[in-house]
Amino acid sequence: MVAFQSFGFAPAQAEGPFKLPPLPYDAGALEPHIDKTTMEIHHGKHHKAYVDNLNKAVAGTDMAKMDIDALVKSINSSTPAAIRNNGGGHWNHTFFWNILGPSGGGAPKGALADAINRKYTSFDNFKTEWGKAAGGRFGSGWVWLIKNGNDVEITSTPNQDNPLMGLAEKKGTPIMGLDVWEHAYYLKYQNRRPEYVTAAWNVFDWNKIGKNFGS
Repeated sequence: MVAFQSFGFAPAQAEGPFKLPPLPYDAGALEPHIDKTTMEIHHGKHHKAYVDNLNKAVAGTDMAKMDIDALVKSINSSTPAAIRNNGGGHWNHTFFWNILGPSGGGAPKGALADAINRKYTSFDNFKTEWGKAAGGRFGSGWVWLIKNGNDVEITSTPNQDNPLMGLAEKKGTPIMGLDVWEHAYYLKYQNRRPEYVTAAWNVFDWNKIGKNFGS
């Protein structure tokens, strides 16, 4: 299950098995890189809508008894779109909030740094390839760093898909991700997605991402 420490305010929620977790820091904690208004809308409106719509979509089905990890891993090409889109939206955003933080920035250490260097030769080259993947995702979606064994790889998915799903082009365990939907950055960066991608390096929490890798 995606872990989430409880801080801050969580909006009122509709009935159902899935709940919107509060942000693990104040909505303004990531400024100036990600602004407070964007975080309030992104979490309190967009993420909440995914949770509310997921609860409606699973009502009366066996999926209502699953935790969000199991639900997402069970998604395949025959899964109803409402469950795929909203289940992915809930998992992706819960994961995303928890790898960011006001003490972010810097570079990975330990086993994760070693894995990145093996795959991409250096952290700078990794950042370049990450930027290409984020900028090259047409329309809405996500860019991910996934783990397979002791190796890592950058991949991306459309809409609210993720690499845990059975329909993912490249499957693996996400250890890092970036939301590149316009609602994640448009208030501050307008159409300048590359600026948002660059700014996000200041709020990625490498301690948390390293724990996801297992280092």
